[in-house]
Amino acid sequence: MEAKVTPTKSLNVCGKICPYPDMDTMTTLKKMQKGEILEVLLDYPLSVERIPRNLTKQGHKLISVEQLDGPNHRILIEAYGLK
Repeated sequence: MEAKVTPTKSLNVCGKICPYPDMDTMTTLKKMQKGEILEVLLDYPLSVERIPRNLTKQGHKLISVEQLDGPNHRILIEAYGLK
């Protein structure tokens, strides 16, 4: 069983559409220290696909993508503290 991950910071981008969920997530990650955990709450389907794909390009680690209810998702990301 996977250990429970406690987010360091939470970002709610529900109700926002392209490109804001992606941009807000990447901007927030740039301000975080290596190893901190970002929780992203979102409801935009394209960002649910794009954010995990872009994380690896930026050097961050995807921990999980979880569907909550309907279009709502929760993504957990480990920041690598890039500038």
